[in-house]
Order: sequence, then structure tokens, then C-alpha cells
Amino acid sequence: MNNSIPYPLSDRVTSSLRSSTVSIADKAKSLKESGQRVFDFSAGRAFEPTPQYVIDAMVQAVQKGDTHQTMAKGTTKYREACARKLVRENNINADPETEIVATMGVKQGLTISLLAILNPGDEVIVEDPCFVSYKQTIQYLGGVAVPIPLRPENNYRWDTEELRNGITEKTKAIILCSPHNPTGGVHSKEDLERIANIAIENNLIVITDEVYERMVWENNQHTNLATLPGMKDRTITLMSLTKSFAMGGWRIGFVYANAKIITQMEKLQQHLITCVNSFVQAGACAAFGEPPQQEVLEYWKDWEAKVKYFTSSIDAIDGLHCKMPEGGFYGWTDISSLGISSEDFVNQLLEEEQVALIHGASFGEMGKGYVRITCVKSYEEINEGIKRIERFVKRH
Repeated sequence: MNNSIPYPLSDRVTSSLRSSTVSIADKAKSLKESGQRVFDFSAGRAFEPTPQYVIDAMVQAVQKGDTHQTMAKGTTKYREACARKLVRENNINADPETEIVATMGVKQGLTISLLAILNPGDEVIVEDPCFVSYKQTIQYLGGVAVPIPLRPENNYRWDTEELRNGITEKTKAIILCSPHNPTGGVHSKEDLERIANIAIENNLIVITDEVYERMVWENNQHTNLATLPGMKDRTITLMSLTKSFAMGGWRIGFVYANAKIITQMEKLQQHLITCVNSFVQAGACAAFGEPPQQEVLEYWKDWEAKVKYFTSSIDAIDGLHCKMPEGGFYGWTDISSLGISSEDFVNQLLEEEQVALIHGASFGEMGKGYVRITCVKSYEEINEGIKRIERFVKRH
């Protein structure tokens, strides 16, 4: 069968890469559906179900007939719940009418954020390594991603001079993620102050991906960049329930930014998706609008224990190095001493031991020699995964 087509496709799409996190997770799911037993530590998906009280709020909304489209920027009730969350947990007073827009998770929030600020050819500084979708999304929208290394010897923080040197007259924005995916670093207030100073000096916008903000371990603390002097009007904050409430399939979050930017995002929303699902917003109100209930607090406590156990067990395997992350739920694992590429490691591990991980090279040049492991699975899966990874490493 001839699969060629007589017309050209978009260069910006055909030249881009598939998402390694989604592709490998999809492959693992497909293998499971075919009857194979696969231990999937690839995509960042927790083992636990969505908390029952959040499900109940969504179901009640559906039963009441709340199944019609909402305002493009989200229901008033949902935006007010997001504003209460910002006051309660982030020390931010946001106007729910003018400074918040509902989104279908962080990815869609990132897309309309970039659409609102980028012109063709504008440059956006990203971390290296960084979440796999940042560079591709920037490319799709006509921008240019400029990776600046996060070096392990600098505890996966930007070197201030390297960051400054990456800025040109075309630079429009900086994207950062804290807690960081994939390395697990959490920016201190001092780290953020250095980034804020550079943004102010160069009149840049900073987009902060805070999807892991509630997963900060031990003595580390999360700080929102918008709370720093001079940063409220030049920070775009992306938040979501995907990770913290085990709600990946719900696709729900929000953007907090100044009113001028939100106005443009509302316009984009009207044309691109109309609105976020009505009943999903109703369920998310229960999660964002009130302090986390005990069910969720137990999740987070259990996740920290699992992350500590999994990473220490991997670190104990000869040839691997994996330290406890400061935040998030990934084990960023150095495999460089094995003399095998991260891509080959991941492919052979899945083939030989039916264990799915993400190869570090997919996050950028600085990810070569690493693999990423999702730690928040059942203890049965974790223990079997550790055994199979150790068995694989000993053979290689």
C-alpha cells in the first residue's frame, strides 16, 4: 500500500518528535491490553484513583444537568475556587474575574500562554533537561527554543552567567518548572530571585510550570515566582490537578497572570476550544476551593515514602545512581557508567524485562546518560520493578 500523499504537510509538525513520555506509556498500555504483564514506570501517573470527594462533586454536577458549555475563561465558581487556592497556598491575591482562566491542564495552558506572547522567530529560554513538550510546543507556534543547561554539579540549577549569555534581542520569555521534571530540583527563593532579576533587566516574561507544586519533600519549600518584587505582572503561572490529585484524565487546571495577558488568552480560548468541560470544572472546585481532605494528604505522605524507598533502592544497584528528589515523584537515574545509551537502556529493558521507563535524552542533551522512573506506583509494582531493573543491569 502506498502511504505517500500528493500534498505537503506542515514542516513544523513533520520535523518535530513524538512525546517520549506519552509514546512509551501508550506502548506499555498496548502491551498490557494484548495480555502481557508490563511494569510501567514511564509517564507521571500515580497508582491511586482520583479522591472520592472530587468524583462525587463531578457526578453531582452531571446529574444536575451541568453538561453545557461555560464561559470561555471558565465558570465563575471555578475561578473563585482557584483564587481561594492561590490565597490559601501561594500567598497570592488574584482577581478571579480578570486574572484567572480555566485550562485543560498545564499543556493547554502553556499553549495559549505562548500564543498570547510570541511572534514568529521569538526565542524562549528553556531548561536542559526539560519536560519533553516545551520545545515542541514552542516550535509549533513559530518560536525558537533556546536550551540552557541544568548541570548536576550545580544541583540542577541554572548558572547565572550561562542564563544571561543565552539571552538575545529576540528573547521573549523563560520557561521554568519547579519542582522540576525530570530532575526533581526545587527552586529556592534565592534561585528565583536570580531568575527574576534577569527577567526584569531584560524585560522578559517568565512562564512557571507548577504542576508538581504540592509535592515538595523533606525541608524544601515551594515559592511562586509571581510573589517576588517586580514579578507579578511578568509571570504566567500554570497550575493543574493532574499530578497532585491523581486527575490526569480530567485535563483540568488554570492560568494565573495579569489581566492584559488573560484577556488575550480568553480570546484564544473562544476560538480554539470554546471552554473547559463544565462538569470537570465542577469537580475541580472541590479540589481547589477548599483545603485538601485527609484522603489527599495520605496520598502525598505515601508518595514521599515511595519516592524515598524507590530511589534509594535504585541507588543501591551497582552501576546506577539515583538520589532522592527535592520534589516531584521521579527518580532521575544516572546510568552513564554502564556504557549504554539511555535509549538503548529503555528499549532493551522493556523488551527483556517488561519494565517501561523514559530515556533521559528525550528531555534534552543534558539528559543523555539518564533515565526517568515514576515512583508513585503500588509497592508490588515497585518491588518487582526494582528486581527486574537490577537483574537487567547485572546482565549488561
